[in-house]
Amino acid sequence: MKQALTFSVMLLLVVQVAFAEQRKEVLDYIDKYKDIALTEMVRSKIPASIILAQGIHESNCGKSPLSTKANNHFGIKCKDEWDGKKFYMSDDSPNECFRVYEQAEASYADHSDFLLTRPRYAGLFQLPITDYKAWANGLKSSGYATNPKYAQ
Repeated sequence: MKQALTFSVMLLLVVQVAFAEQRKEVLDYIDKYKDIALTEMVRSKIPASIILAQGIHESNCGKSPLSTKANNHFGIKCKDEWDGKKFYMSDDSPNECFRVYEQAEASYADHSDFLLTRPRYAGLFQLPITDYKAWANGLKSSGYATNPKYAQ
């Protein structure tokens, strides 16, 4: 019984340390990119909280290969109109084409422009900029991501 209790306490400590490290990564990401997100919010009327949440999720707090090698924090694929640099990796399909940005700021601006110029996201801009839950659910229902838990 004592060994089981000791194991349970140690497991709990390991989990708490892991969550603390993950929380630190998230806070560091927010601290690093919050000014860009605020600038984009003013320019595009997309909530900074949504911009940062998508960046955190899509780039794994800036640690994903796509963000470290291509400065692509939002997983934006090339599409037909993209004539910039390209980065290839498997995602939903093998060897997909993703946009490459010289700086993270360009990725943030392109993310805003992507949402602003695609008709399927037009309804988002009727939502209050202060309603991040509606924006998260709107992004999911507009088809931004395939994960059924994306809005959460």
